[in-house]
Amino acid sequence: MSALSLPGSKSMTARALVLSALATGPSRIVRPLHARDTTLMAAALRSLGASINTAGPATDLPAAPAAAGASTGISAHGSANGSAVWTIEPGPLRGPATVDVGLAGTVMRFAPPVAALADGTVTFDGDPHARNRPLRPIVEALRSLGVVIDSKGGGLPLVVRGTGVVAGGEAVIDASGSSQFVSGLLLSAPRFSKGLVLRHEGPPVPSAPHLRMTTHMLRAAGAVVDESVPDVWVVEHGPLAGRDWVIEPDLSGAAPFFAAAMVTGGAVTLAGWPRESWQPVGILVDLLTRMGAEVSQDDDGLTVRGTGVLHGIRADLSEVSELTPVIAALAALADSPSSLRGVAHIRGHETDRIAALARELGKVGAGVTEFHDGLDIAPGPLRSAVFETYADHRMAHAAAVIGLVAEGVELSDVACTSKTLPEFPELWAGLVTGS
Repeated sequence: MSALSLPGSKSMTARALVLSALATGPSRIVRPLHARDTTLMAAALRSLGASINTAGPATDLPAAPAAAGASTGISAHGSANGSAVWTIEPGPLRGPATVDVGLAGTVMRFAPPVAALADGTVTFDGDPHARNRPLRPIVEALRSLGVVIDSKGGGLPLVVRGTGVVAGGEAVIDASGSSQFVSGLLLSAPRFSKGLVLRHEGPPVPSAPHLRMTTHMLRAAGAVVDESVPDVWVVEHGPLAGRDWVIEPDLSGAAPFFAAAMVTGGAVTLAGWPRESWQPVGILVDLLTRMGAEVSQDDDGLTVRGTGVLHGIRADLSEVSELTPVIAALAALADSPSSLRGVAHIRGHETDRIAALARELGKVGAGVTEFHDGLDIAPGPLRSAVFETYADHRMAHAAAVIGLVAEGVELSDVACTSKTLPEFPELWAGLVTGS
C-alpha cells in the first residue's frame, strides 16, 4: 500500500480566499492549493484591495494524520505546497483593476460580485476559451440587484462599474449551467446592504455538494444562511469574521490515483483525510465500490484497493461532475458497458467534456455513444493513440488512467494539469515507476 499526499481542495481554497478578503479581520489558509486557478483568484482579490501573502512558511500548523507507508505496490508521494500557510488582510475594496480569470470558473464567477462591492471600475477577461464559458446568469442577477456591468452577450470580457455598495435584496437565477452561479453570489451576499434572497428557477442545479460547501463555509465565517426551502438561499447582511481555514486534501485531484489502484490491483491511501468532510466523499466511495474497489478509512486516511475486477455502472454524476472524465476512463477499461448521465453542464467546462471524452475514448478503442447529458461506454480492444487534452486538466487525468493499461497512449499536453495540481506529472511518474 502506498501513501499519497495531495495539496488542498481547489474549491475550498477559492471559497476561503473570497471569504477572507471580505472579512472584518485577518485570516490564514492552511494547506491551500497553490495552482493556477487559486493563484489567479488570489491575484484578483489582491487587485481589489486585499493583502494576500501566498509565500508564507509552514508555521504553527494544526496537526494532520500521519501518512501510511508501505514498500510494495504503486506509489505516489509528496506535495510541494501541502504544508503552506497563506495570510490575508482584508482592505477597502477599490478600482480601477483588471482581473485575469485564466480558464477558472471560480474566478470568473466568484470575483465579479466582489468587484461589485468595490469603489471603481473592474475589467475581467481570460484565456480565449473562457469567453465561451457560461457567465450570463450571474451577470443578469447582479444587474437585477442594481450593479452596472458592461458585457456583450453576458460573458467575458466584462466591466463591473462598482460604487462601493450593493443594495442586495431578491434575485432570480437559472443556475442549471453551474452551481458556481449560486456560490458566487452567496459568498459576497453578507456584504450586500439588504443581504440576499436568491431563487433558482430552471432545471436542477448540478454539483449540490459544492453548494453545501459554500453554505457551510459561510456559516463558519459567521454568516446567517437559510437554505431550508429547496432552490432558495437567504443570506442576511452582516460581518464575516477572519479565521483560520484548514483545507482538506483535494478529492477530485485524488480520483485518478484511486483509479490507478483499481486498474493495477494496488492500493493507495490519501493521507490526511478528515473524518468529517465538506467534500462529496460518500458519493465517490459509492461509485468506486460499485465499480469493484474496496474503500476504507482509518486514522491514516482514505484507502482505495483494487480487487482485480472492474465493473461497468449506470450512474447519475450530476452531483460529482468533476469526476466524469476519470469515471469514464474506468468505464472504458471495465468488464461490462456503462451509462453515465446527468452532466450536460460539463459541456461548458474547460472544454466540452462530453464531446471530448466521446472522441478520445473512441480513439483508444471504446465504443462510445454521446448523449446531451452523458455517455454510454462499451469497452473494446485497446489501441495506441494520442489522447488530446484540450487544455483540460481532467481530460489529462482520464488519459493517464487509460495509459496504465493501453500501450502507446500519449497525452497531447500534460502541462494543463498545472491548473489544479502542478505536481501531477511528478506524482504520476512516481506511481508508474514505484519510486
